[in-house]
Amino acid sequence: MNRPFHPARRRVIVASAVLAAASILPMSTAFAQAAHKPKVALVMKSLANEFFLTMENGAKDYQKQNPAKFDLITNGIKNETDTAAQIQIVEQMIVSKVDALVIAPADSKALVPVLKKAVDAGIIVVNIDNKLDPDVLKSKDLNIPFVGPDNAKGAQKVGDYLAKHLKSGDDVAIIEGVSTTTNAQQRTAGFKQAMATGGMKVVSLQSGEWEIDKGNAVAGQILNANPDVKALLCGNDNMAIGAVSAVRAAGKAGKVQVVGYDDISAIKPMLADGRVLATADQYAAKQAVFGIDVALKALSEHKKQSELSGVVETPVDLVTK
Repeated sequence: MNRPFHPARRRVIVASAVLAAASILPMSTAFAQAAHKPKVALVMKSLANEFFLTMENGAKDYQKQNPAKFDLITNGIKNETDTAAQIQIVEQMIVSKVDALVIAPADSKALVPVLKKAVDAGIIVVNIDNKLDPDVLKSKDLNIPFVGPDNAKGAQKVGDYLAKHLKSGDDVAIIEGVSTTTNAQQRTAGFKQAMATGGMKVVSLQSGEWEIDKGNAVAGQILNANPDVKALLCGNDNMAIGAVSAVRAAGKAGKVQVVGYDDISAIKPMLADGRVLATADQYAAKQAVFGIDVALKALSEHKKQSELSGVVETPVDLVTK
């Protein structure tokens, strides 16, 4: 026999349902927060450069070792000078609503406005490899921490080692990276300081734009215009590889020393047989990991971009035969 449904009983059931819902909602919200994995974007310069491939692989390996900690998106540009393409990648990451952006900027000034957009969108931004221009950052009232090596110090180590293989008064030339990048400028400064200390004379400074082919062309021009040059100091190993070819083509193998920077695997046979005298290891794989860790720490501590510390210096070491 059906019992009549009493209004008081209905009120009890409704009240119980409301209480149950109220107790479930905070738990489900907490669960959603706990289940949210930060999405980190690593944006690099040219992936045709072995240095950045090593960086990408290091970051991917780190994510595989910490799958519950964060998700990773990696991207890069086709050549070192395609700043517009890198800006577009950052725009895409803003639209994708990543939680953090770790970037090796192709240009120290041109990337700042789009990175300001990322910060304004609530994305934590960390700068690695090539330092953003501090004056441009200040003009945008923007604090972006730099995680990376002291490029001048690393280049000076390479230059000091080269100086031991030269004589005071020897002519040398510097093949610089993209001239608008801070790391190119710092490496040139480190090379110049070492040469000045050793008494060598820098007779030419030209940009090889970080590329093998451009480095080769520039090295050839320098050797033709300056027949007494005894060394070519190259801002990265790609340009050093190009310089080695130019030295051989000029018939000066063994007479002109070549040094580089980055310690990519392609340079190791040249270090072994003396075609390249020295390079610097700035730990590409670890640099990306250091940057990701800074971003994850900021996210876990709910820090604002303005609260992040300015510089996290990473190691750079001389590498010889």
